[in-house]
Amino acid sequence: MNVRKAFFSFFSLVMMLGVMLPMAKADERDQTTILTFSQPVEIPGQTLPAGTYRFVLVNTETSLNTVQIFNADRTKLYATLNTVPASRSEVTGDTVVSFAERASGQQAAIKTWFYPGMTDGHEFLYGSKEERELAGDQKVVVTANSSGVVSGD
Repeated sequence: MNVRKAFFSFFSLVMMLGVMLPMAKADERDQTTILTFSQPVEIPGQTLPAGTYRFVLVNTETSLNTVQIFNADRTKLYATLNTVPASRSEVTGDTVVSFAERASGQQAAIKTWFYPGMTDGHEFLYGSKEERELAGDQKVVVTANSSGVVSGD
């Protein structure tokens, strides 16, 4: 029964995040990525409602560790977040976002974001209380490509 419950939980999370897809692979310099979430997602300090967002690196000449999150047309800034470098061994041509799988009723929390073709990415920094909670959660990796194909690892 626990295996069935774990599978259902994982399947539900993947389906919930299944509408996340990059709409454009814009400027590689600032790694602009447009992501659409079908459910609310947690970022450090707040929860983003379901919708489309633009993730952008700030001032890439001096730092690669600050990410801004805007609405789709970049008219509203939701957050400016410090990140730490994250790395992965396998490069893909797709955007890859990992989420902490939370307890029932809690929004999935974005842990990392990797721009297509890059081994270096961005790990979002949460407060110490949130970080302790997220440390115990399982990580779900969602890959999104421009054709809308989404798969969980």
